[in-house]
Amino acid sequence: MQSELHQVVRDHYAAAAVRAQQHGSTSCCGGSGCCSGESADPISRDLYSPDETADLPGAAVVASLGCGNPTALADLHPGEVVLDLGSGGGIDVLLSARRVGPTGHAYGVDMTEEMLELGRANAAAAGAANVTFLQGAIEDLPLPDGSVDVVISNCVVNLSGDKAAVLGEAFRVLRPGGRLAISDIVALRELPDELRRSMELWAGCVAGALSEATFLRLLGEAGFVDASVEVTRPYTAQDAEDALGQAGLDRGRAREADGALASAFVRATKPLAAR
Repeated sequence: MQSELHQVVRDHYAAAAVRAQQHGSTSCCGGSGCCSGESADPISRDLYSPDETADLPGAAVVASLGCGNPTALADLHPGEVVLDLGSGGGIDVLLSARRVGPTGHAYGVDMTEEMLELGRANAAAAGAANVTFLQGAIEDLPLPDGSVDVVISNCVVNLSGDKAAVLGEAFRVLRPGGRLAISDIVALRELPDELRRSMELWAGCVAGALSEATFLRLLGEAGFVDASVEVTRPYTAQDAEDALGQAGLDRGRAREADGALASAFVRATKPLAAR
């Protein structure tokens, strides 16, 4: 299941990277437009302010597939080392690099070669010298223990079939006292089985959503403390229609997803005396 899921997600985001390079449409859940405020997609639209995106390469903005703005959530400081899980076209890596400044560093990890190429091209276009993109799975991060201050992610943890491994790896690479600050989709109630089984919806950040309670439990089991889940935008039946159409499912079933999903900010801390 995990390898099959990885392939579905890889194919989905490889295609998104190609579209972004062509300034076509991309979105987390299959809508049209981009995150700059022009998107019709309720998940990906209006995530970043014009001031944040003004100096970024257009392809980085168009390629944003997120459901929030973790760089604002994380309260980044100069000199910190940041890791973005599933960095895609690099928008959150570039914004993090700007916030941590020349004495800090921003890493992006992605398993999709096309997205890594796009992220590196965007970093070069932005003149960002304090950025590194690494190929790897978020369940097995290519960084040593205790090497980063902050782990961020934008609508990516839900795509993994082994979320406990993802959170465990985030805990491992964080320094004691380090922070986890991610945007993700959460399930406010159970989804119908057919929707949750759809692999295309896994790649579109819907069917893999955890409940708030499960998210908090997994964070605690990974070793995190002070964990919280803050719902920021619940989704309606109207919001679900485009995702269902992209997955080849009946748009009329959107009513079954009404109020079932929301974007959320998820925060947690690695204790100073980590176990």
